[in-house]
Formats: sequence, C-alpha cells, structure tokens
Amino acid sequence: MKTNFDQFENDRMIDDPNNYKWGIFYFNSKDSRTIVPKRSRILGWTLNFANPYTYLIILGIFFLSLIFGWLNK
Repeated sequence: MKTNFDQFENDRMIDDPNNYKWGIFYFNSKDSRTIVPKRSRILGWTLNFANPYTYLIILGIFFLSLIFGWLNK
C-alpha cells in the first residue's frame, strides 16, 4: 500500500542506500512519487523504478524519439 509521507520521510527514503538497485536506480515501492530528487539534490531528478508510470514515461520518450527521427529523414 502506497501512502503519502512528510518531507522528512521522503528525504530519508531517498538517502537510504537500500532503496537503490546497483547503487544508481531508485527502486522504492513505498514511495508513491514517480519522479524524485537524486541523493545529491544539485544533480537533478531521477525516476522511481518501482512505480509503473516510470515505464510509461520511458516508453513515451522512446517512441517520441523514434517518431522525430523518422520525421527528420
């Protein structure tokens, strides 16, 4: 069950190394957010790979790049 957490809990989950696969992919099924800040906030954002919407975003980017590549032939 996914719940909304306060900012402190969100930051704690992001900083927890157990929530990362191979040290770089954020994978936390308890976190309902799709896009989360990276551990080092200055580096930007990352995707929560435990969220199914992440894969829709990746597929959308892939198909858009195929379409734009096809249109620019």
